[in-house]
Amino acid sequence: MAARAENAPPPAASRRPDVVSVLPRAGVRLRALVLIRWAAVAGQVFTVAVVHWGLGFALPVLAVGGTIALSALLNLTVSIGRPSSARIDDREAAIFLAFDVLQLAVLLYLTGGLVNPFSLLLLAPVAIGATILSLASNIALTLLTIVSTALLGLFYQPLPWKGPPPELPEIYQVGVWAGLSLTTLLITLYGWRLAEEARQMAAALAAAQAALAREQQLSALGALAAAAAHELGSPLSTIAVVAKEMEREIELDDPLREDVELLAAESERCRSILARLSVDPAGDVSDAYILVPLPALIEAAAQNYAREEISIAFESGPVGEGVPTMAPIQVRSPEIMQGIGNIVQNAVSFARREVRIATRWTTEWSEVEVTDDGPGFSEALLDELGTPFISTRQGEEGHMGLGVFIAKTLLERTGANVTFGNRSSTGGGAAVSVRWPNPVFKAT
Repeated sequence: MAARAENAPPPAASRRPDVVSVLPRAGVRLRALVLIRWAAVAGQVFTVAVVHWGLGFALPVLAVGGTIALSALLNLTVSIGRPSSARIDDREAAIFLAFDVLQLAVLLYLTGGLVNPFSLLLLAPVAIGATILSLASNIALTLLTIVSTALLGLFYQPLPWKGPPPELPEIYQVGVWAGLSLTTLLITLYGWRLAEEARQMAAALAAAQAALAREQQLSALGALAAAAAHELGSPLSTIAVVAKEMEREIELDDPLREDVELLAAESERCRSILARLSVDPAGDVSDAYILVPLPALIEAAAQNYAREEISIAFESGPVGEGVPTMAPIQVRSPEIMQGIGNIVQNAVSFARREVRIATRWTTEWSEVEVTDDGPGFSEALLDELGTPFISTRQGEEGHMGLGVFIAKTLLERTGANVTFGNRSSTGGGAAVSVRWPNPVFKAT
């Protein structure tokens, strides 16, 4: 059921999930990258000054200074051309960081290649890119860095030194290249993976908040309907009484009698509608029914997801001896309505003929179990349930893989423990259990 929040049932073959990241990236602020580059330029100028004038090592100052000035000039051009609050897309950010890699490679070529202890700075653009770029852009930036590192191992100017520069064994230089290349790969892999999971979790939590806000709006609308029904009851009763009196007094052949009878019938119809809004807890979500029996609450949450070809069967009762036969009461919260509704909707989407919803309770817990006769969960899927953006319908429009994540998140906010599994019976099918500890009975 991890992305089973869709209406049309899938083929009965498999429910193996695919990770789908469907939300577009918001981009990165240009100001952030500009400030990072200014810091890099300042550090490079300071390092060149210390090495050349402080320590007395001979540097190709003109070439090194020109390379640093080119980076500063690009920064100025970008800053002047766009406002600092502008956001750049993935492609522009990748080009931005690729230039930094090439600029560092040129500086290292002029100052000893991989023998230069500052060759580790090649990892800086890769680390930044791992957190803000897409996977494709990260792969391209990583390959560029590895190729640049390999070329620096083969072609470079002598290391600035007093006297003859040190000659390091070739095996050591190969080891430096291998270490930098492996570190580049690891930074890209782990950095991108952690950043992507953080982005997915943030997007999924935003979707869960949106679903909860929608349910709260519906709850407020129900409360408003109940209040309106109460307030309109008195004037509508007066209208009905006046209409009845007019109906009794008017002659049978009076041309206005038909209109008076219509007025009386319509007023009676309005009274019936308002009465249904006021006394039907399954159709009203007002504060008048904030505490309801758990089976009634579950039926109210599931009633909107019934389909003609799929039957929904409800059953309820105590488990064990000495348990009250009267069902526990539960707060009619938007979290429960939305969470149970998502689970039932997913079950209906994958069921072949029937969905069963069983409500059970003891003195220690109350539980709702939703089962269907569909293909059930694969073993690989059971470990991923509750994770955002896990979908069995990759690439289909509107399927984001957030149904179970939202349901699990909202129900856990009410203190419930949500578990997923398969039915042990021969017919197969998925089973989702929602259990609350310490049920509250009306007598207590």
